[in-house]
Formats: sequence, structure tokens, C-alpha cells
Amino acid sequence: MMRTHYCGDLNESHIDQEVELSGWVHRRRDHGGVIFIDIRDREGLTQVVFDPDIADMFAIAEQVRNEYVLNIKGKVRHRPDGTVNKDLPTGSIEILGKEITIINRSETPPFMLDVEDHEVGEEHRLKYRYVDLRRPQMLERLRIRSKITSVLRNYLDDNGFLDVDTPMLTKATPEGARDYLVPSRTHPGEFFALPQSPQIFKQLLMVAGIDRYYQIVRCFRDEDLRADRQPEFTQLDVETSFLDEEEIMGMMEEMIRELFAKVLEEQLPNPFPRMTYAEAMNRYGSDKPDLRIDMELVEISDLMAEVEFKVFSAPANDPESRVAALRLPKGGELSRKDIDGYTKYVSIYGARGLAYIKVNELAKGVEGLQSPILKFLPDDVVMKIMERVGAEDGDIVFFGADKMKIVNEALGALRVKLGHDRDQINRGWQPMWVVDFPMFERDGSGKRWTSLHHPFTAPNDEDIDKLESNPGACLSRAYDMVLNGTELGGGSMRIYREDVQKKVFRALGIEDEEANDKFGFLLEALKHGAPPHGGLAFGIDRLVMLMTGAQSIRDVMAFPKTQSAACLMTEAPSPAGPAQLVELGIRVAKPPKVEGEKKADKE
Repeated sequence: MMRTHYCGDLNESHIDQEVELSGWVHRRRDHGGVIFIDIRDREGLTQVVFDPDIADMFAIAEQVRNEYVLNIKGKVRHRPDGTVNKDLPTGSIEILGKEITIINRSETPPFMLDVEDHEVGEEHRLKYRYVDLRRPQMLERLRIRSKITSVLRNYLDDNGFLDVDTPMLTKATPEGARDYLVPSRTHPGEFFALPQSPQIFKQLLMVAGIDRYYQIVRCFRDEDLRADRQPEFTQLDVETSFLDEEEIMGMMEEMIRELFAKVLEEQLPNPFPRMTYAEAMNRYGSDKPDLRIDMELVEISDLMAEVEFKVFSAPANDPESRVAALRLPKGGELSRKDIDGYTKYVSIYGARGLAYIKVNELAKGVEGLQSPILKFLPDDVVMKIMERVGAEDGDIVFFGADKMKIVNEALGALRVKLGHDRDQINRGWQPMWVVDFPMFERDGSGKRWTSLHHPFTAPNDEDIDKLESNPGACLSRAYDMVLNGTELGGGSMRIYREDVQKKVFRALGIEDEEANDKFGFLLEALKHGAPPHGGLAFGIDRLVMLMTGAQSIRDVMAFPKTQSAACLMTEAPSPAGPAQLVELGIRVAKPPKVEGEKKADKE
């Protein structure tokens, strides 16, 4: 052992003890013949003092620089009066150094370790991730992550779940995102896929009688990235047999309550509130609403149905569209420039504009309102809108009128942005369940159905007969856990009957021959005594991000990828060697150059 204690564990109870520490030099200071070295490891740092009385050790201490790796032996003592650092856990003691060994030297670090995330460019931090991870903030996030997974494992172990591994090399299946493909050397021209989730395998484990399964598993999706997405991510996967959704949700809710109590000492509500998908979309424009924001979307299609202004009356009379209003308290302070900015923001979601009414003095009726659209609307309609949204002097009311999807996404996103921009977010934790999801939604073309969750989600029993006649009317036995506007986990009861699974495949345009080709092993398994089962998967990275207050899941992962799915540290991905490609029977086709690139090459 090269240490008796971690640096951050020492305190006044260790006074007069001989200790041995190993770690990195956080800072070295030479104060008129006395050298102070702050030595740091993952648990914290301790101040070590070297006097010139021990000449050979003092000479070594003079050579020390930041991030050198040292082994130090010495005696714990009180810090002198007036030098106690109350901001440091070890701030009341110091080590009188007697021996020092330089285990390894270090070049000047690429950045200081006492900086915040935003003080160093993220690309620089990712390139030197092994240095970035030494920062106390990053260490603390990984420590909390470890505690989170430990609490989750312990809860599931105590409740009879078995930790079972599932394959990393598997068959490509349509689960919404693109698969990462792995070429097979032993089966030329054929490919494995890295799993987007262990979905089918955990269902097969239920058929096998495992009964309660869990796994903290790595998953892979080749999709465009954003703050809460990575090409490889970690999820807690759970599956059970012979429990219905009420029992599964109750158990998972209890697990998350226990997690927050043990890790953050926070008490979450019991039970979590529930909301149907339809209500969430109608009130918040999102299936993962942030309940900390009090603003809501208000339906006004009925009030706009008879107005002559087609911008509002057309969607008001279209069953696939809606007209909704969003009141921002005290939003009358917004300038024209601010409103233009929000108009540009909602255009990202397909909105063609952002109508508004400023409420200056409501007692004056329409005369006390300000908006370019007032001239197109009857006064009585305007005042009914103001009454319905609960408008008060100083407010602004925004409007969305378009296809339902566009209005929901645009006003839903605007609601969240306004909440953040205008500091209208209540503090604390707001968990909830969203239930009664539709089974299907239209794809981008609007011509075919796709699964809202995945094709193995069970429909409500009373909707099974509608799978072939009216798929759009089918509700699923799915449930999502949402926390502060972030989806923590999604799950459902699964289809355990072969005939129902085939009906769902047909609704998705997957005929029997294709279904047998892609999912034959699952369909075969459902014939062999599959029990009723269901489960849920939690995004560990998102959970840790929320619980640590990080801004991105990249800040709670040890070695994440960039927005372009690259690793700056290892420079992955990288080209494969010619011999490897020949062995795999692969030829790389170079992407065609655009005209500008050809001209640049010639120059």
C-alpha cells in the first residue's frame, strides 16, 4: 500500500498520527523558505508543509510542479492560529512532511483544475478528458453516478430481480433509430447490430421464466445528437412477469423515491401525479411536461370557429388542427425585438408566425389591448379569449393556429423557454406519470403508421379489435415517468400473444413474411407459454444529469462523444486498415466531392 489514508479523509482525529499519502500536486507554494504542497486525490486535498531542516526532502519539494504524482510521509498536526481554512474539510490540519518521493512528473496541464465547466472550452476538456476528470466537480458527478447505480441495484436485488446480461452483438431490428452495424468476418457480407435496447431479449427472459430481470446496460443508437443524447448510453432495464402496470409503476415509483431520499435527501411525493397523454398534449403541448412551470396552453378553437379571419377559423374547423393560447404573466414588458426573437424560435417547430395580444388595461375592453390582429377579430370573441385564459393587466397572450402537431410543439417549446427566460420556474422536484399513450402515430409522409413507443407494446384489451379496423383509435398500456420536463424512463406492458403481435405488425405495414424474417424467433417464443409481462427502462445518464444539476449528459459520462459522435481524445472513429477491410470483404466507397471541393483541390 502506498497510502494509509485518502487525502480528503484526514481531520483533527488524526492529530499526531504518522500518515502516508499518494496523489497529485494541486498547488505548490514557496513562502520564504517554507514550501507548502496541496496534495490531492479523488477524496479531496491536504496541505503538506516542508521545512528546510530536512535538506534532501526540501530539495525534492523544490522540484515539484502542478500535477506531479507524489508519495508523501509525515505527521498530522493542527494548523497554526489564523491559517485555518473553514472552506476545506481538511482545513484545520496539515501534514509536517518528512519524506517525499516523486513517482512521476507531469507536463504543464492543459487547463487549471479549479475552474468551472464553462470556463474551459468543451472540446478542450474532451480532448484531455483524463485531466478534466480530475476536477472536483467532475469527480463528484461520477461519485454520485456510482451511488445512484448502487442504490438502484440494491433496491432491485432486495425485490427479487436477477441481474442478467444480454448480447451486444445481435440482429438489426426496427426500433426507431438507425443501428450501428458490425461486419461479420465468419459470415461474409452479413452484419451484427449493436442493440438499441435489450427489448426482445428481456421479453425472451420472461418467456424463459426468469420472472424479474434487470440490467444496467450499454445501448447504441446512430442518431443525430443533442444535449441529452449520445451514440452510446446507459440505461437501467427492468422487466417483470405476472404484474400489471399499476404494480410495476408502483414499484418503480418507490425505487425512485428511495433513490432521491438516499442520494439527495429529498422527499418526492407519494404517489406521483398521473396525467393522460391527451391531457398532457392539450395543456402543455408535450408528453413530458415540466410541472414546475405554471403556464398552460388553453384551447380556443371553439371561439375562433366562426370568425372571418381564415388564419384562425381554418384550423379551428379542422379536426387535425387546433387554435391555442398561452398567457405569459407580466409579459407585456416584452419589446418588439423580444417578440420577434420568440417568433423566430417557434419557426424551428414549423410555426409560420406568432400572433399576440398585449393586455394594457383590461377594464377598458378591447381599447385596453394592443395587437396587430385585433382588427381581424370581433370584440366579443377577443374578450371571451381574455376571460378564458385569465388575462390580467400587464400580461401578453400568444397564439398558435395550425396542425395540431405544429401548435403543440411550437407553443409547448415556447412555454418552457418563456419559463426559463422569465424566471417563472418553481423550485424543487416535480415527478409525474404520463399514461394512455396512443399505440400509433403517422410517419413523416403521413401515409403509414409507426409505433409511438415500440412494436412490442401491448394495446388496451378493449382496443385489440381495432388494430385492423382503426389503428389510430388504439390506446396502449404504456407509461412514462417524467421529472421536471425530462423523460426519466418509458415502459409498457408487452404483447405476449402471437396473434396480437402479428396484428400490430400488420398495422405497421409489416406483413407475415417480413415479420417472420425479422422477428421469427420472438413469434416462435410467444407460442411456448409466454406469461403476461411488462417493464420499463430508465436513462441513467439523464437521471444523473438531473440529480447533479449538470447541463448535459456529456458532463456525467466518463468518456462521452461530441455532437458529431466523435471522440476527440482517441480520435475515433478512424479508418480501418486495408488488410482488415479485405478480411471482412468490405470496400469503402468515397463520398462524391461537391463542385466547390473540386475547385479547392485544384487550387
